[in-house]
Order: sequence, then C-alpha cells, then structure tokens
Amino acid sequence: MSWDQVWIDINIATMSPNISEPYGTITDAALAVKDGKIAWVGKRSELPEFDVFATPIYKGKGGWITPGLIDAHTHLVFAGNRANEFELRLNGASYEEIARSGGGIISTVNACREADEAELFELGRQRLNALAKEGVTTVEIKSGYGLDIDTELKILRVARELGKHHHVDVKTTFLGAHAIPPEYKHDSDAYVDLVINEMLPKVIAEDLADAVDVFCENIAFNLEQTERVLAAAKAAGLQIKLHAEQLSNMGGSALAAKLGAKSVDHIEYLDEDGVKALSESGTCATLLPGAFYFLRETQHPPIDLLRQYKVPMVVASDYNPGSSPLCSSLLMLNMACTLLRLTPEEALAGMTRNAAKALGIEDKVGVVEVGMVADFCMWNISTPAELAYTYGVASCVDVVKNGHLVHQ
Repeated sequence: MSWDQVWIDINIATMSPNISEPYGTITDAALAVKDGKIAWVGKRSELPEFDVFATPIYKGKGGWITPGLIDAHTHLVFAGNRANEFELRLNGASYEEIARSGGGIISTVNACREADEAELFELGRQRLNALAKEGVTTVEIKSGYGLDIDTELKILRVARELGKHHHVDVKTTFLGAHAIPPEYKHDSDAYVDLVINEMLPKVIAEDLADAVDVFCENIAFNLEQTERVLAAAKAAGLQIKLHAEQLSNMGGSALAAKLGAKSVDHIEYLDEDGVKALSESGTCATLLPGAFYFLRETQHPPIDLLRQYKVPMVVASDYNPGSSPLCSSLLMLNMACTLLRLTPEEALAGMTRNAAKALGIEDKVGVVEVGMVADFCMWNISTPAELAYTYGVASCVDVVKNGHLVHQ
C-alpha cells in the first residue's frame, strides 16, 4: 500500500451522516492521504499494511481530527470601520435609524470606493489569516461595499486574489444589491437595472463570482427587485442565495427557495411557511450569531422549526464592519450554542457538512470520508464539544489542505 501520509493515535469527528455515532465519531482511528484526497479512514486496528519507512506518519497524541472549518458567509474585504456607530447603538440608536441617516453600509461603501486594491488586499489577508489560525480552510467572501461598477469589481478581484495567494479556498459572491447607493436614493429600480444589465455581465465576463446574493429587507430591496436580480443570476448559471428575514418577514426565504437558492441567511423572522419552503427545496438556513449578538437582537431564528423540517442549519461569522465585526469562526460555534441554543454537534455540522452544502461544494469537502479532498484539522481537545464550549485557547494544532500540511 502506497500513501502520501498517515495519521495515527487520533480520534476523528468525521461529521459524516453515514456514521450513527455523534459527530460521526471514529475513536482509536487512523487516516491516510493520497494525491490530495482521503484514501482510507477507520479504526487503527484495521489499517492496512503500508511502507512505514517511505510514508510520513503523524501522531495525534490522542487529539481529534475534524473536517476543515468552512465560513460560508463573510464580507471580509472592506476598508474603514464603524466604531462610531457601535457607540451610537449603545446610546440608543437602532441599526435602521443609522442606515436611514446615511450610516451603516453606505459609510463602508465610501471607504471602499476610496481604497485601492493593494490596501483592500492587505486588510483582507490579515482577516483571512485570523480565520485560518482557527482551522478555517474554506471561506465565502461577498462584495456589496462598492455599489458602483468599478468598486464592486475591485472588491471581487481582491477576493479572487486572496484565494490565489492563500491556502484557504475562497468562494466569491456578488452582492451588488446590498443597499441602495445615495445616487439612486430616489430610484431604486434604476439601480437594480444597473446591477442586472451592467454590473452582472462584467462580473461574469471576468469570472469574479461563484454566486449572487441580495439583501431583501425593508431598508434595502423588495421582493420584486430581489426576484429580478436572482432570476438574472440563475439564468447566467450562477448559484443564488439571499439575505432574508433579518429585520422583518417579507417572504424572501420562500422566494429564494422557489428559485432554488443554496441558502437564506439571517432568518430571525422566518415563519413556518418559509421553513417548509426551505425544506422542500433543500435550501440551507444560515445562522449568523455574531450579528444577533452584536446588534443585541431579541428575535431568535426558528431553530425548533428548522429541526422539525430537517432544514440544514449553517453557522457562519458574517464578518463585516457594521453588524458582526468578529473575525472568529470558533467564537461563532460558542455563540450558536449559547445564544441560539444549537447543540455543539449541530454547530459543528453548521461549519462543516452543512456549510459545504450552502456553497455547493459538499461533494468535495465538509466531511472526513474516503474520496473527499484532504481538508482537515488536528485539534488538541478531548471531545469535539470543546470547540463550542471554550474560546480563546489555541487548540488547532495542524491543518491539512489539499493533502498538504500547511499550518502548525
């Protein structure tokens, strides 16, 4: 038997639905890698014979291997910050009031329009490094802080470049319909025309996006406008997803499900009809506990209904300067449990198996199974629940990406 590397003295939380044990656990396990993929996984006592002199052998010292973490919703490329708005909210102003007075997304838009690609790249690199240190091996990055052709393309180019120069895989999402820019304040339909007829074709021409997203909300885009953008994206062959039901119940999730969206995100105000629609379409529900925490929301996502209808729940950081300036996927695991009442196993599934599904890459990553890409992490923990239980102690010992050891 010839392999590129073998891991022993480990336990594995495979997160595979095909294993009935919690977390898809295999204790006293071994794992083999060949040509960038997982070639064998199982009990160490069943490990086939191999050339121990020619094969690198890594010993986990009784720790745990999990799939590489996947942060399936971030706004990682931006300039500036909104600490002043943080103060305003603490003094009683609402997110909506700040947005309507010219703050919120628009303040970040102004900073991004002024920043060049080099500045945005360096800021993004620092943030991507922070996620990588916590075991993140795949991340989604949205645009949406340009709201004009040149800046939207600039942000997406930077996101693509980050993926080329970092071991973390980057999936990009065009979010031109994130907010209504000041120059279109009184004609949002004209801005939607710009997004569809001018921005989207240029994004496609440069191959800058894997998916398209819209902020469907009373302070952003209505259902009709949302459907126009998503339908155009779908017709162009791109995946679609949606910011929906964050501040009110507009029925965006049901619309997204009807159109075959990969995920709907935020969903604090999602009702049972919306949950049913997600269940029937196979659309994921992405929970963003960082925004829930930072905005001090009181409306909880319908977790029990999502469980009842077996909707895949994703957990993501929503890292952004306004509503979730928290660049930590591990912190999101804890918040998903403490604030949203997920179990540690549900939270970890939300950053592995289900997150992969939300990005359309579940055939490659998200579980530790034979044939999958060898993206996994070695953790100095005694149980997988520790990943959600504690925060701030560096427990990620090793990261393997595409079969290569990249971080110790």
